[in-house]
Amino acid sequence: MENITQSHEMEYIPFPIPGATSDKLFARLLNLDIQYGPVFAVLRIEAGGFIPAHIHHKTEEQHYVLEGDFINDGITYGPGAFFAHDKGQVHGPHSSENGCTLIFIQPNEVDPTDFEIAQ
Repeated sequence: MENITQSHEMEYIPFPIPGATSDKLFARLLNLDIQYGPVFAVLRIEAGGFIPAHIHHKTEEQHYVLEGDFINDGITYGPGAFFAHDKGQVHGPHSSENGCTLIFIQPNEVDPTDFEIAQ
């Protein structure tokens, strides 16, 4: 069985994250069913959007910048930048000055409780 999704046919939906400017975060959730592979989404961070530094204890996470300016831990990256974070690794904070779009991947099921703001 195959699962085909046309991302350009999907609406961006709000993507609330604890401690973030959630009114500036939106996602197209392309795959949430891990029987088809990793959780895969297109994430849009609007200008001024912010996600605090955080940790996932249950899963790794990857990001690939498609367009715009993605600021990770104070350093600005553009299209083509790839980030891989091991589970238990603090990453971020993430933000964007002018807005950006990136691919977001988690090999395991997304667990909303597996988001700890780093101190």
